[in-house]
This record gives sequence, structure tokens and C-alpha cells, in this order.
Amino acid sequence: MQNFTRRIWQVVLCLLVIVSFSTSAVYAQTTTISGTVTEAGTKETLIGVNIVVKGKVIGTVTDLRGNFNLKVNQAPPLTLVFSMVGFTTQEIEITQDNVSNLQIALEEQFMLGQEVVISASRVEESILQSPVSIEKMDILSIRDTPADNYYKGIANLKGVDVTSSSINFQIINARGFNSTGNTRFVQLTDGMDTQAPALNFPIGNLNGPSELDVESVEFIPGAASALYGPNAFNGILLVNSKSPFEYQGLSAFYKQGVNHINGQPGEPTSPQPMYEGSIRYAKAFNNKFAFKINASYMQAMDWHGTDQTDLARLNQGELGFNPGANRVHVFGDEVANNIGLLRNQAAIQNAFGAGANSLPDQIVSRTGYDERYLVDYNARNLKLNGALHYRINDRSELSYTMNYGAGTSVYTGAQRYSLAAFSIIQHKLELKGANYFVRAYTTIENSGDSYIADLTGVAINDRWKSNNDWFGQYAGAYLQNLFGQGVTPGALGTPAQQAAAHQFARGAADQGRLMPGTPEFEAAKAGVRSDVIPFGSLFNDQSRMNMLEGQYDFKNEIDFMDLQVGGSYRVYDLRSNGTIFADVEGNDITIQEVGAYAQASKRFIEDKLKLTGSLRYDKNENFQGQFNPRISGVFTEGNNNFRLSYQTGFRNPTTQGQHIDLNVVSARLIGGLPFYREKYNIYENSFTQRSVNEYIAAVGSGMSPVDPRATGLLVSATPQLIPELRPERVQSIEVGYKSLLASNRLMVDVAYYYNIYNDFITQTSVRRAPGPVFPGAMPNTEQGAINAINAPTLLTPITTPGQENTFQTYTNIVDQEVRAHGAAIGMTYNFPKNYTLGGNYNFNRLISTIGDDFLNDFNTPEHKTNITFGNRKVTDKIGFGLTYRYQTAFRWESTFAQGDVPEIHTFDAQVSYRMKDLKSIVKLGGSNIFNNRYFQNFGGPTIGAIYYVSITFDELLN
Repeated sequence: MQNFTRRIWQVVLCLLVIVSFSTSAVYAQTTTISGTVTEAGTKETLIGVNIVVKGKVIGTVTDLRGNFNLKVNQAPPLTLVFSMVGFTTQEIEITQDNVSNLQIALEEQFMLGQEVVISASRVEESILQSPVSIEKMDILSIRDTPADNYYKGIANLKGVDVTSSSINFQIINARGFNSTGNTRFVQLTDGMDTQAPALNFPIGNLNGPSELDVESVEFIPGAASALYGPNAFNGILLVNSKSPFEYQGLSAFYKQGVNHINGQPGEPTSPQPMYEGSIRYAKAFNNKFAFKINASYMQAMDWHGTDQTDLARLNQGELGFNPGANRVHVFGDEVANNIGLLRNQAAIQNAFGAGANSLPDQIVSRTGYDERYLVDYNARNLKLNGALHYRINDRSELSYTMNYGAGTSVYTGAQRYSLAAFSIIQHKLELKGANYFVRAYTTIENSGDSYIADLTGVAINDRWKSNNDWFGQYAGAYLQNLFGQGVTPGALGTPAQQAAAHQFARGAADQGRLMPGTPEFEAAKAGVRSDVIPFGSLFNDQSRMNMLEGQYDFKNEIDFMDLQVGGSYRVYDLRSNGTIFADVEGNDITIQEVGAYAQASKRFIEDKLKLTGSLRYDKNENFQGQFNPRISGVFTEGNNNFRLSYQTGFRNPTTQGQHIDLNVVSARLIGGLPFYREKYNIYENSFTQRSVNEYIAAVGSGMSPVDPRATGLLVSATPQLIPELRPERVQSIEVGYKSLLASNRLMVDVAYYYNIYNDFITQTSVRRAPGPVFPGAMPNTEQGAINAINAPTLLTPITTPGQENTFQTYTNIVDQEVRAHGAAIGMTYNFPKNYTLGGNYNFNRLISTIGDDFLNDFNTPEHKTNITFGNRKVTDKIGFGLTYRYQTAFRWESTFAQGDVPEIHTFDAQVSYRMKDLKSIVKLGGSNIFNNRYFQNFGGPTIGAIYYVSITFDELLN
């Protein structure tokens, strides 16, 4: 890694020297321009108007009096661009070498469709003529969102799915196959991929810029690998922060909120306070050097996980309850055993003899602890951001950026993880001009005190009493109670007698159990959380990702078309110290990826038709290389824009998909590379988990574990059913229409997509017997005897590290194409006096049926709609915004839990008051103001209302 970092610095410094020498010639003339910018309507001066020289990086901003002064090392003519969010952009041609007292009047803009976007084609273009669907939030949209923070407000955009694992941890997705850790989506902050290297998905806004420093958010649903490479599969989110050259001065923000109103069982019984504050300062010197610093901190009582649904869903006769229950937000009950297997245990035989045969083939789980006793719900998030910018000359700018985020949150993955004192830091060095950029950055994560909540409950139980002792005591107490009810030794008794025996046995085995809140329990919990996996539940991860990428635009060299080329080199350096990956001492794991792309576009038919073609090649060292083309056309007639595109995307298996080696209690998660399948012999005496579940259900209904009708349900796990892992691919056809109608007051955007997935990456589980279940014969045949010892061992998972019998691995669906399609329509209308009504409808449907042996994790509501109404300037002082969101119920499937997510209705509202003399805005609002409790993913927390009041101070506030 040191050599890699050194090579990056050498490349960047060489480019810096080349650019500096190539543009360091002495200019023949300097052009000086000064003047004042005012608002056309009120004639008041405007602070913070951005003024740039077209085609260069040089520029300035108006000061607190609305004045500006700019020197350009170029002889006239040249063009100045005056822009400010909320105002119409003006271009002024300068023909003299000394212009003073230039008077510019900007008109307030309420016209729709005037935004300029970058992410769709990696070059600036009108949002109306983008070749693909794209949504944008600007500074005003961010400021005026009724959500309790801007990142949650992204949910109002067309085509967005948001999943919350925590009050400060939201995951963005689009077009299906949603998850709490979305590895099919890329989020960039100022060009930096924000994924955590050991997780391979964006971590929401935990280390992103604060609301004070966000200039815009661009969202592209759909495949984007042709330009952005691996994992740009379902979409891209690009967050752009404010340049210290363009946004100078001091700004500050404070919000006081409250949540947990009318708490449900298992939640706080009284409202809980929330706090958030941030500060930003930026300053430029002589238009050559600028810096900015940001700091923000939030604290809140997190949403609680309170779902008591039984994930085991076992039918165990007519007991009236399930003694083997494994509840969603109860941890420790994942450890289960078939008490029938204890019939031959020496202690049971010595105590009960033939009476041991009264033990039924029923699954019993240990008594677990509710999540609230194991998870740290004190959510916190500290973010520090800073940047240094230096304009080498009028054409080149060098910058250094640092983004740091730390805090405590809860994440739902294969288990519930408490991210305690988790941190992630990014360092970026970038050289850019009007037609190129080259950047190098590194991402370093630190798991801090993060731990697995499920494993914590399991380990507390085990430290108090071993599994062998607990199940042995349970079995003995069960038989004792059963015979005490008059049941003949060897007989099973009635369901009522069995139920009573189970209840008595649990009480007996739990006698002296560590109880939450006691010093003994807290000491045991602290001990488990301080020991690293597998001895405790603590992670020890400091994984890294290093990236070098660049792009060049030939707009100054080629006139007949637009051409851009670029490339990237990425290295993952996995450092979990054996707590996630198999990277124990002496076994370093790195993954290298390289990519290159080119994009060309040209206009035809009097510039009405724009055709664009892109091609990218990427190679991961563990898999074959991938070519990804994109072809698009946009036809413009007046305000009507028709688009058609064919896009492709791919995603490499994640770092965990390739290399994970982790016991998660219910199974051992293993990577999909051949090494791990061979290491754990997952094809030997193994059966698909789906067929094992059917076998368990048959035994639970009364069949013997060796009954051929039950064992005949078992299906062997084979390389054909669980093929070699490879990258996943998608082909997408999209048609769309975007237009301004009704005298430019109505904006309409319609899109339809059809996706075809090949080599769909999924996960599947197998359970392995200690020996052959069908000696001398294949399963599902009438030949060969059934092994009476090995067959019953399939009834329950063995969770002891090193002795696991259940394995969950990554694989592909190679024998079928997976298809999905969807549509979206968005409409926004500007009424007189600045009132705006907007809405969007989104439809997504999985067409294909995924096999029962694989997770069907489409995880997206079929119908979803957002309606917004507001006016940011009812008067010069008052504004408001309202948002209504609705989505239909849908099925959620993940490695943690599978179940139904009910339909959701939420209503957000805010009203703002501008104190112009104080350059401040006070906002009173709430998210989900009617406190309709809901959850966005099965296994996630229950979310209620948040009410808040905030005040924002900004020197640039006009």
C-alpha cells in the first residue's frame, strides 16, 4: 500500500508540473473588471453572486455590498457568467481591457427546468436534455425541505427508495433490489466514492457534508456503469459541496427536536430530545487561495427495534406456541437444538433410562434478550470537513479535501450491528481545469467499538451457562415435569402435557439467568463487547480503499463532436483482523480493479438530435473483464425533449461477497470464491436450506427424522445448484419525455425502463451433516439405508465456531434471466405568486420468479407516490412546504429477516420565517407529523414522528 500511495503522489505531482509549465507563459495583457450586482425587482445589492470566466476556473463572488473586482490574464474579448441559485443566469461579453462600475441586475427565477446537471454525462448539460432520467436538489430545495434533514428529503425525488436502519443511517436505492446495505448503488461526494471498504455500500450521510455545505444533489436512477464503473448498477447519487471561492463567509445552524412521541411497548415512555448543530467558514484571498472548514454534531435517541415476530415459524404440533422461536428483535434465541437428539446423552440415560424416549423431536431455542438491552441507542454523529484550494493559474486549480465522520448508529445487515464509535475518513488531492480532472483519494474506516448485537446476546447466555448444560437441564426438567403429570415413561404425552413440560423446563434451565439491568448482566455484556470475534462480538476493522481516476475533455481540440476519455485504478486493502474476513495474521487480502472509458456525442438535424455513445472496460483481479456500452439519443423540438437509451451495468461481487468468513450465529457466512467453498466442504453431505426447512417441517408435523417421506424432501447441494461466483450484469432500455408546457409553468417528466439481469448475484444456504445421510445412494432415491444418526443432525443449526453445520454463501443465478420493469412520472406546476405544486408516481415490478433456494430481494413497493406543495416566498419573510408520501405494502427478503412491510403514509410540513436584518431563517416543522408508526424494511426499527425548530445564520443570505 505504501508503494501504491507513493505512485499516486508521483502521478499527481507530474501532472501538476506539466500543467504548470504548459500554462505558465507570460500573458500579454491583463483584463480588469469591477462592478455591482443587484436584484432587478428590489434594486437591492446581492451578496455571494458567483462570477466566473467562461471556459476557465478563475472567478470571484460579490462581497457584502454586492461589489466585485476581477483580474483575468487574458486580452478581450471574454465572457463573464453571473449566477446565483434562485436567479436567472446572465452572460456578459467584455470587449474592453479595463471595465469599471459594471452594473448587473439579476432577475429572480421561478421558471422550471433551468437547472444544469453534470452527472448524467459527466459534462455540463441542461436537465431537460439529459440522455437519462435525472433529478436534482439545489440549495433552495435543500434549505426548504420539510424533512428533518436534507438527506432524508432526497426521498421526495422521483424514483428514490430510502431505507432506514437508524435515525442517522439511511440508504438510497432505485429501481428494485433494495437492501439495508445497497451494493448496487454508488454515492459520490465531490467525486469521492463514499462506500465503506469492508461493506462496499455507501454509509448514508455519516461522513458527508453538513446541510450548510451542500450546494446540490443529483440523482440518476438506473445503470450507469458505462461512465462510473462497478456497482453503478441501480443508480448514482452525486453530492456536491460548496466551493470556498464561491461561498465565502460564516454560516451556522442549530436544530432542537423531539421524537418517541407516544412510545410503543419496548420504546421510551416519554418524548426524547434531539440536537443538531453545525458551523461553516470559508475565505478566499486574491482569487488565488481559498479554504473552508465545517463541523457538525447530532445526537438523538435512536428508533428502537421491537418486532417480536417469530422468524423460525415452526409448526411443532399443537403446542399453541413455538419453544424454538427465533424472534426478530430478540437476540440469543438464535441458538436452538432438537431436544430429541439428547435421548442418548449419558446424563439423560442415567437419570431416565428408557424414559428418555419421551423427548420429542422438537426444536427448542435458548431464551433471548430484547434488542433494547443489547444495542446502543444513543445515536451520535460528528462530522469534520475541510478543504484547501489553490488556483495555479486561470486554467488549473489544485485542492485538498478531508471528510471525517464518526459516531454511533445501528445497521441492519445479516444481523443487527451496533456501530459504536465507528469512524471513516477520506483524503483527496485533486487537480482540475475546465476540461479535465485527476484525483487521488483514500478511504479509511475504523470499526471502533462496533459489535454484533445478535452475537452479544448469544455470548452472554453462553458465558452464564454453556449450551450443552442449558439444553441438558432443559431436557431433564422436561422429562421430570412430563412424568410428574402422569405420562408413562417412553410415551410422548398429549400436546397440553408437552406444552406444560416445555414451560416448566424453560423456567428450570433459566434459573439464575442474568437479567438486564443487574450488575452481573452489564458486566457480562461489557466483557462480550470488549472481546473480538469469535471470542466476543467486537469487530476490529481498519479496511481501506485507494482510488486514482481522471478524465479529459477534448472540447478545445475537437470541434465536430464532443469527446471525453477517462480511467480509474482502485485497490481494496482488507484489514478486519479476522473479524469479518479471513485476513488473520500473515494472510493479507487486497483486491485490485482497473477501468477505462470513452464517450462521444454529436448533434444532428439542426442541433435537434443529440446522439451519445459510451464504452467502458473494467477488470477485477478475481473475475473476467467487463465491457459496458451506453447509447442514447435526445430529440428536442421546442420545449419537448424525447429520449431513448440503451444502458448496461455490472457489479463485481463485494469485498464480503468475495472474502467474508464470519460466524453470524444462524450460519457461517463465507465468500463465493472457490477457496472458501473448498475450505468448508460445502458440497459434502450438504443439502439446500430450503429442502432442510421442508424436512424440519415434516418432522415437526409428527414424522420420524428417519422416515423416508421426510428425508426424501432433502436436495443435495451441488456445484450446479451453487455455481462459481461471477460479476452480475444488467441491460436496460429506457424511454422518456421531458417538457415545459402551459407557458413554461408546467414541467412534465415521464420515463419507462425494462431491465434484464444476467448472472444475478444472490445468496443461498446449505446445511451439512457430519456424515452421509444416504449411505451408498444418492438422495431422493429408494436405494440405500437412511443413517439414523446423521439425518436428525440436520434438524438444528450448530453455531459453535469451528463446528458450524450451516453455511450461507454468495452465488449467481446462471440458468435464467431475471427481468424487471417500471415507470415514473413527475409533474411540477408553478402557480401565480410563487406557489408550487408537484408530484410523482413510481411503479416497479419484478417480472421473473427467482427460485426458492435464493433470496428474492427485490424489496421495493410496486406503487409509490410523493406530493409536494409550497411557497418559499409567501411574503418577504414567510415560506412553507408540505410533503405527502405513500407506498404500497411489499415483501421484504434479506439475510437477516423475511416478512411483509405494510403500506406507509407520512406527512411532512415546515414553515419558515426570514429575519433579513439578522441574516437568519427560523424553521418550524416535522417529519411524519401525524406519528403514523411504520418501518421501511422488515427487521428494521419502528419510525415515528420528529418535531423540530431550527435557526440558520448565513452571511450570504440575501
